[in-house]
Amino acid sequence: MKKAHNTQVHLDERLYLCAKNVRLGSTVADIGADHAYIAIWLVLNEVCPRAIATDLRSGPLMNAQKNIFKYGVADKIEARISDGLDAVFPAEVEDIIIAGMGGELIMQIIAHADWLRDPAKHLVLQPMSAEVELREFLASQKFKIVSEQAVVSCGKVYTVMSVFFDANFSRGDELYPYIGRLDDNLTFENRVYIERTVRDLRNKLAGFLATKDFKKSTELQGIIARLEDICKGDCRND
Repeated sequence: MKKAHNTQVHLDERLYLCAKNVRLGSTVADIGADHAYIAIWLVLNEVCPRAIATDLRSGPLMNAQKNIFKYGVADKIEARISDGLDAVFPAEVEDIIIAGMGGELIMQIIAHADWLRDPAKHLVLQPMSAEVELREFLASQKFKIVSEQAVVSCGKVYTVMSVFFDANFSRGDELYPYIGRLDDNLTFENRVYIERTVRDLRNKLAGFLATKDFKKSTELQGIIARLEDICKGDCRND
């Protein structure tokens, strides 16, 4: 990605990681853009020549439009009311950011846009919840997570996924729904995310044990043990 020059737009760590995943020179749609800061940042920093910022509600869209005019990029960014990708046309964009919403909603948006099943389209996904279910959905629909990175922002850990459609993709490892590609590069943030996942799974395991579901508890214990082994490994940056 082209190195950013100074601008007045500041992105927090979560949004900045989303922006870093956008391909240089692509046209981009930011779905649920809220204040449109990502789109503005991408245009001001000459990562994207054009952008579309969408939101389902008129209030956030008005905030987006105000910021677009404030930063002088109204000729390069269009704000639209849109339910997911309904008001975005396939030929308009190459990269699509869907960030800051629940994994269930992200799944709905993708499921209702068949044109995303195109290897040329690039999805940047940042779920606020249901990451396991989202990864399982993506795999079932032949969307491949090609890279994934966690980020700590405002005291919470999030993950950002870079996704392409791949008709030949087949999910193999049982850990994939839980950590995706985070173990490819075990950064500090990725380790924090995996450790949080282990804590969540331990809570789930306690429920299985309480209901004497020994089959599921045994399976989950195996997954937890493998994730703990990953956390104990050396930090990799390859």
